[in-house]
Amino acid sequence: MKNVKRILALTVSAALAVSCFAGCGNGAKKNSDTIVIGCSGPLTGDAAQYGVAVKNAIELAVKDVNDAGGINGTKLSYVFEDDEADSGDKAVNAYNALKDNGMQVMVGTVTTGSCLAVIEKTKQDNIFQLTPSASAQDVIKNDNCFQVCFTDPNQGKGSADYIAENKLATKIAVIYDSSDAYSSGIFNTFKSEAEAKGLDIVAEQSFTKDSKTDFSAQISAAKNAGADLVFLPIYHQQASLILTQCKSANYNPTFFGCDGLDGLLSIKNFDTSLCEGVMLLTPFAADAQDQAIQDFVKKYKDAYNGETPNQFAADAYDGVMVLAELMKKEGITADMSASDICDKLKKAISDKDFSYDGLTGTGMKWGEDGAVSKDPKAVIIKNGAYSALTADDIAASTAQ
Repeated sequence: MKNVKRILALTVSAALAVSCFAGCGNGAKKNSDTIVIGCSGPLTGDAAQYGVAVKNAIELAVKDVNDAGGINGTKLSYVFEDDEADSGDKAVNAYNALKDNGMQVMVGTVTTGSCLAVIEKTKQDNIFQLTPSASAQDVIKNDNCFQVCFTDPNQGKGSADYIAENKLATKIAVIYDSSDAYSSGIFNTFKSEAEAKGLDIVAEQSFTKDSKTDFSAQISAAKNAGADLVFLPIYHQQASLILTQCKSANYNPTFFGCDGLDGLLSIKNFDTSLCEGVMLLTPFAADAQDQAIQDFVKKYKDAYNGETPNQFAADAYDGVMVLAELMKKEGITADMSASDICDKLKKAISDKDFSYDGLTGTGMKWGEDGAVSKDPKAVIIKNGAYSALTADDIAASTAQ
């Protein structure tokens, strides 16, 4: 054990820690007397906002569990590695670093591409994996991996159903990333469900990771086709560019997206007034009046310089809390192997009698297929904040 690396303790603010350390945590190590949770996600790069939110929420959840007595008296600890949202070697290297630092259970990864890069590793190592936000269907193809977030097919179907049921548009354009598993997965199911619901998709426009800055061709195609709603199953960075370029093109459709748009309001050097009226399906709305959500939002803001938690943070917090409940039920201890823990948890989480009421859903349940059952929330960006989408909002949008 003498060559085992120790994780640096978090002694500075979350923002400084992100900029200074590739891997961080709260002192967990292989010979620790704590149960060690591991996660990898982007702390640097374009998707860093997602990884930072997940890391912050895991830190809060671990503290809350420990303050409440831990897992039958045993404390939790966590380790976190920066995978830069990579879908190759960087993701695998981050996973290996987590193992080196004592990970017994994984709450991760954060992004779909990175998760797909490590799922065969976690299966081979028999490590229980509960991802807060990697939403592709293939993420949960092995019996050791489960999701807190919706699967991509569910997001695509749910979006088409919501648009159809609320008569949000007569003509729809879609702009998606054909090189990204998350975006393509949502688009494919959206297209199929839209056809079943009688929605008219008048323009299908794609881009790739190598062409994600100039969207003039896609915007022109949508505008020329007369689309009054543009569906964006993409991440917020590209969405911000599309909103900016639509303004320059004097094109003002309704914009509708999924959980990847959560984060639009936090992009630096972006005119967030362009987000007004953007709609999305997400499992979490920070302005909800539910007391548990309000307590979480306050706690998060107090800890992280007034930042409002996004859906990624809420799913990650729920993920740790779900694990804590399962660990208590199954009598998990710090001296158990990761494989033994996995065997217990994957049976316990899919037990028909187990459910969890969390920030992102009530009565959440999991089947052996790894997917979670919970209802999405429709949200609109209004007055510079995320708000629950109301009938009045829908009426105002369709009247434009």
